[in-house]
Amino acid sequence: MCRIRLLPLVIGLFLFSLLLQSESCLALTEAEKFSVWLDDLKKEALGSGISEETLDAALVDLSPVKKIIESDRSQPELRQTLNDYLASRINRSRIETGRRLLRENWRLFAELSRNYPVQSRVLIALWGIETDFGRNQGTVAIVPALVTLAYDARRSDYFRRELLNALRIVDKKLIPLDHMQGSWAGAMGQVQFMPSVYLQYALDFDRDGKIDIRHSTADALGSAANYLTRLGWTKNWNWGREVYVPKDFDPDLNGLDRRLRISDWHKLGIRRIGGSDLPKAEGRAALIRPDGPAGRSFLVYENYDKLLRWNRSHKFAISVGLLADEIGKP
Repeated sequence: MCRIRLLPLVIGLFLFSLLLQSESCLALTEAEKFSVWLDDLKKEALGSGISEETLDAALVDLSPVKKIIESDRSQPELRQTLNDYLASRINRSRIETGRRLLRENWRLFAELSRNYPVQSRVLIALWGIETDFGRNQGTVAIVPALVTLAYDARRSDYFRRELLNALRIVDKKLIPLDHMQGSWAGAMGQVQFMPSVYLQYALDFDRDGKIDIRHSTADALGSAANYLTRLGWTKNWNWGREVYVPKDFDPDLNGLDRRLRISDWHKLGIRRIGGSDLPKAEGRAALIRPDGPAGRSFLVYENYDKLLRWNRSHKFAISVGLLADEIGKP
């Protein structure tokens, strides 16, 4: 009987203890929370084999960078219409520059074509869209940027992995810490590789004994070709094309998960822009409409999926495809 009477008191004391612990956590300042988080990150990094020397050099005097979070929340892929996005990336100057660089670097592109199935126009379009052919690679310090994004709640798991990979790059002495610069999101070099992609696919295409995707165009484009090839790029297929869609078209057929044969899309009334028939090829394709039924429509093939692996944005992938088409025109 006595034990039964004591039970509510014990439960009450336990709940009160939990409340005090909760209030104690809430009482931590933001700086203290970040410090606890950073200590946990260091333990994970050490446990994965990254040296204490690297961590002491890379993870010092850090705090979340407000400007990085602002950039993450205002990405053009999220706030611009497709037409606005394309207008800021595809223009006559960039098309002509791409064609000129394709001519000037014909030996490099010939060698790339011998080794990889990726069309030269696609590689040079990626180069142009990502960094304006190497001119705008970014000057943001990679480690503090990735620390900020890994601490932020929106995509913390993804950026924590990328941060650990960035630390591995430094630890392996592949890139010096003070040379680890790029975009606010942690991408580096002329083709903007994330650290995980760099570690898996970057290569020394100019054979000078080091991998340098920032200063060596051959290394940057060779690494890009290697990446797309390893993803499964197919040489005899394009990325896709803009198409006409009938007004009474079934919206349930939109999306990458609804793939039909090209001949079936033709039977449904899909045509090239201008009204001519679709190609006779019997591959499968998906219909995407990034701005909805009122916007532009594109029939895309399997190579398009590889561009989405590069950057998971329809607007990005379409911009690369359309610029490649323009650069490749005679």
